[in-house]
Amino acid sequence: MKTILVTGGAGFIGSCLVRQLIRGETTRVVNLDKLTYAGNLDSLAMLPESPHYTFVSGDIGDDEQVAGLLTQYRPQAVINLAAESHVDRSIDGPAEFVHTNVVGTFQLLEQTRHYWSTLTPDEQAGFRFLHVSTDEVYGSLGPTGAFTETTPYAPNSPYSASKASSDHFVRAYHHTYGLPTLITNCSNNYGPFQFPEKLIPLMILNALEKKPLPVYGDGQNIRDWLFVEDHCHALQSVLTGGQPGEVYNIGGRAERTNLEVVEIICDTIDRLRPEAGASPRRELITFVTDRPGHDRRYAIDARKITDQLGWQPQQTFESGLAHTVAWYLEHPEWVERVSSGSYRRERLGTNRAPGAS
Repeated sequence: MKTILVTGGAGFIGSCLVRQLIRGETTRVVNLDKLTYAGNLDSLAMLPESPHYTFVSGDIGDDEQVAGLLTQYRPQAVINLAAESHVDRSIDGPAEFVHTNVVGTFQLLEQTRHYWSTLTPDEQAGFRFLHVSTDEVYGSLGPTGAFTETTPYAPNSPYSASKASSDHFVRAYHHTYGLPTLITNCSNNYGPFQFPEKLIPLMILNALEKKPLPVYGDGQNIRDWLFVEDHCHALQSVLTGGQPGEVYNIGGRAERTNLEVVEIICDTIDRLRPEAGASPRRELITFVTDRPGHDRRYAIDARKITDQLGWQPQQTFESGLAHTVAWYLEHPEWVERVSSGSYRRERLGTNRAPGAS
């Protein structure tokens, strides 16, 4: 049985990956998570009691703890999903993003390198360190084209800058020390269990409560949307079939403007939860001042992972979004529990330097 150390496994993408891995019944998962605002064990509550799953509360920046876990459980792979990930929060407080995404990744790499050096040659050859990153490291696209694995980095927010830095450290550890690393850069994820500060769950919940639906700028910023279950299947494909030192872009082939996304959410909720005589929820849409450094368009060219590893998304945007809306409608208790902290669906990311455009 293969053992995998998953960091950030109580977060949105991480918990989905853990659920998939445990479901396969051929993998032992050790889940290390700091349980910050976006990490929630409710997202893993449905896991059966299993000798193949261990949760550990902790920080990837805790050298002693990470070294102890590696020594105790002797994993054949580390999948790093531990990260601060919300652009608006990075605008209001960039220091935490540097601490976790840059310094934390570096410390995790160091401890993994020391552990890897103790393995036999055969064990070293089979070991993998998979670092999960974002398409935002590439910056902003014009009206045409798509990000490839060789697109130069041009991050425009503190979040994307911190992820770009962590990517570079992972690459450097492969080329300098020989650590068998893999990097994935994914497009915007959505799906069940997503913390309601991100666009899709925020709009779903606000629309349900007939609250205003704030759309940045003119609403024409474009993102490529990726259903989280599809993303996690792609991560498993990269882990088992990817070549060390390589980068794989993962996208959903589902470009939509932010305004289109919100309109589809409104129409889906109106269809799934009709109210006699009520106004269409599209009337709740309101345009607000754009956030600083808001990239205009992202699009992923995922031909490499499709051609080399055979992965492709199974959900269309419409089918994935319908599934997501239905899940939030059916799980109000989860929403209440994860929203019971300091975050109240207020607007974040308005912190702007004097004179900034």
